[in-house]
Amino acid sequence: MEKRPIRKEIKYTSLYFFIRFLIFASNLLPRKVWLAFCGFLGRLAYVFSPQPRQRAIYHLGLAFGNEKSIRERINLSKEMFVMLGKNAGDILRSLKVKSLSDLEKFLTTHGMENYEKAFAKGKGVMFLTSHLGAFDLQITNMALRGLNPNIVGTALKDERLNALLWEYRNAFGAIAIERGKESVRLFKALKSGGSIAILIDQDTKVKSRFVDFFGMKASTPIGATILALRTGCAVVPTYIFLDEKGMQQMHILPEIPLVVTGDEETDLVVNTQLFTDFTEKIVREHPSQWVWMHERWKTRPGEEIR
Repeated sequence: MEKRPIRKEIKYTSLYFFIRFLIFASNLLPRKVWLAFCGFLGRLAYVFSPQPRQRAIYHLGLAFGNEKSIRERINLSKEMFVMLGKNAGDILRSLKVKSLSDLEKFLTTHGMENYEKAFAKGKGVMFLTSHLGAFDLQITNMALRGLNPNIVGTALKDERLNALLWEYRNAFGAIAIERGKESVRLFKALKSGGSIAILIDQDTKVKSRFVDFFGMKASTPIGATILALRTGCAVVPTYIFLDEKGMQQMHILPEIPLVVTGDEETDLVVNTQLFTDFTEKIVREHPSQWVWMHERWKTRPGEEIR
C-alpha cells in the first residue's frame, strides 16, 4: 500500500480516534443533549472548514440562485452543517441499538406497505436512496426488520474509517458491498427475491450518464438502472430526515415504474432521470439535510465513464 504524506496520516489518524471517542460518548448523555452537542460540533465544523463551507454555499447558489437570496443560502449552509452533526450523532448512537423496539424510540417508519407490495412481486426490491439525513439508519431499520439488504457504497480513503463504516453497515444482517465490486452478488440477491440499497446522488468514478439535477446536467451513476432493467426488480425510493421534534422519519414510497422502450441507451438515460427526479424532489423538501459540500456537478460532458 502506498504510504500517505505525513500530514494526511495525522489528519486521518486524528479523525479515526475522534470518531471512536464520539462512539464511546454517544450513549453517555440523554439523546436530546447528545444531538444538541453534535449540532454544536456541526457549527464548529462550519467555522473551521472553509473549503467545504465555500463549496456548500457555491452549490446552493447553483441550485437555488433564482429562488433564494444570498443571505438565505448562507443561512441554509449553516443549518446544513448543524443538521449534518445531529444526523451523524444519531448514526453513532445507533451503534448501541439492539432491537427494532430500541430503534423505534427515535425513528418512525412510514410506508412499509409499499415495500410489502413490491416484495410480493418476487423479483427483488431495490431501495433507491440518497445522502440525505441520517441515511445509514435506513439500513439499520431494514436489517432489524429481517430484510438483510445488500448495501452498495463507496469505500472511504482510510482503511480504519472504512472498517468502522463496514462494521456498522454489516450489523444486524445487512451486507456491505463496495461500489463497482461483486456485481454478480447483487444480481443473485435480486434474482432470488432479496433486497439491495443503493445511492446514486453523487458524482463518482463509475459508469455514468448525464441527466438533469436542479436544472443542470449532472454525471449520474447508472448501476442502479442497469440492475433494475436486467433483473426486473421493483425500484422503491426511500428517504429519512430529522424532524423539528427530534424524531427520525423514514419514508418508503411507492415503486417507480421502469420505462422500457427496447433501446438500451434511451432506457438508461430515461430511467436514471426518473430516479434523479426523486432525489431532487426530496432534497428540495429537506435542503438543510443534504450534502451540499459534495461536488455534484464536477464532471463535465465527455469526462464521464461510459
